[in-house]
Amino acid sequence: MFLSAVTCKTILVKMVSQAGTGFSFNTKRSRLWEKLTLLHYDPVELRSCMPCGEKKKKKNLL
Repeated sequence: MFLSAVTCKTILVKMVSQAGTGFSFNTKRSRLWEKLTLLHYDPVELRSCMPCGEKKKKKNLL
């Protein structure tokens, strides 16, 4: 029987607001993509703020 390594296709990443308010949220992305940069609503500033940048990987998802 042949066993292979399990390859996870998506990972959970933490996105942090670049406006400096400390707002963050989690999202999924493909393991093969480049790091994400999203324009997202920041409830602390009450408007869409600077692009949110990926801070760190949280865990692999199946």
